[in-house]
Amino acid sequence: MDYQLNLDWQAFLQNHWQKRPLLIKQGFHQFIDPLSPDELAGLAMENEIDSRLVSQKNGRWDVSHGPFETYDHLGEKDWSLLVQAVNHWHLPSSALMKPFRVLSDWRMDDLMVSFSVSGGGVGPHLDQYDVFIIQGQGRRRWRVGGKIPMKQHCPHPDLLQVDPFEAIIDEEMMPGDVLYIPPGFPHEGYAIEDSLNYSVGFRAPNARELFSGFADYILANELGSHRYSDPDLAFRDNPAQINANELNALRSMMRELLEQPETFHHWFGEFISQSRHELDLAPPEPPYESDEIYELLKQGEELNRLSGLRVLRIGDQCFVNGELIETPHIHAADALCHYDKVSAEHFGDAIDDVRFISLLTALVNSGYWYFND
Repeated sequence: MDYQLNLDWQAFLQNHWQKRPLLIKQGFHQFIDPLSPDELAGLAMENEIDSRLVSQKNGRWDVSHGPFETYDHLGEKDWSLLVQAVNHWHLPSSALMKPFRVLSDWRMDDLMVSFSVSGGGVGPHLDQYDVFIIQGQGRRRWRVGGKIPMKQHCPHPDLLQVDPFEAIIDEEMMPGDVLYIPPGFPHEGYAIEDSLNYSVGFRAPNARELFSGFADYILANELGSHRYSDPDLAFRDNPAQINANELNALRSMMRELLEQPETFHHWFGEFISQSRHELDLAPPEPPYESDEIYELLKQGEELNRLSGLRVLRIGDQCFVNGELIETPHIHAADALCHYDKVSAEHFGDAIDDVRFISLLTALVNSGYWYFND
C-alpha cells in the first residue's frame, strides 16, 4: 500500500521540527492498518524480534520481555504489547516509513508498533529523539506537555517515567491521525479501546556514542599509532606539573584523527549504516552466479532492497549495513542508496561492467537485495 501523509513539509520543518509538537488530524486519509493485532502478537513470539509487555495493576507497573509463548494470562485492560523494528520483518508495515524519508535516511531509525487494550500505555515519559505516532485501529488519548526540566524515575527497572505534567496537547486520536513529538517533551498515551499505534522514530546519537564508535574504528583499523614526543623538553620547577603546552600537544594528537575528513567520513558511514536491530536476512540457496544476475536484470527483473536495510551515501561513497561499497560507478551506487527497487535502467552503463555485476552479486548473496520469486 502507498501511504501519503497530508503535511506541508516546508512549513513543518520551519515551525515544528525539533521545536514544538504537532497533531495532524487525518494525516493519513482513510487509514488502513498494514497488520493485525494477531500478526503483531505472532512477531513478538519470534526470538530475533525485540518485544515487551508493559502492564499496570493497582498502580504497580510490570514489564516483561519477549519472545512470548502465550498471552492467555493477560486481562482485558491496562496492558500494551510493543514490538521494535516491525518494518524489518513485515513488508507491508515498512510502507509506513516511506512518507518520512524526506527527513533524511540517516536520521530515521525503525518502526515500533504497539497494541494496547483499554487503559494500556507505558505511562508519562520523555524521549530523547523525534517520533511520529500514527494512530491505527481504535482510539487512544494522547497528552503532551511543554518542554521543561523534569526529573525521571523508575517505577520498574525497565521503565523510565516522569511525574504528571500540564498538557499543551490533549486529544483523542482516531485512525489516520498523526502526532509529532520532538525530543524532551513529556507525553503519555492511554488506549480508550483496543488500538494499534505505529511509531516512526529518529536516531539522535550522543557524543558518548560517537566517541565510543570512533574509538572502536581507530582500534579496528590500527590508526593513531603515532606516539607523543617532546624533543624540546625543558627543566621544570615542579616535576609533578603537567604543562599547558604538553596538554595542548596531547589534545592535538587526538584532534588530528577527528579532523582527517577521509577517516571521519569512512567511520561515520560504517557507524550510522549499521542497523540497531536484527534484519530478516535470507541469503539465496544456492547463491547466484554473476552471469545469472546480469541475465535477470537484462530481462527486466527488479532487485528489491531488504526492508530495514540502511543504505547511505557520504560524498561519492555508499555504505550498506556497516560496510563501504567500492565502485567507480557513482550513479549506480547512488541508485542503490536512493531507491527501494532497482532495475537495469537505474544502473546505466554500469550494468555491462563485470566488476559492478560482481559487487551486485555479493550484495544479493548476502541477502541485502533480492529478486521477487
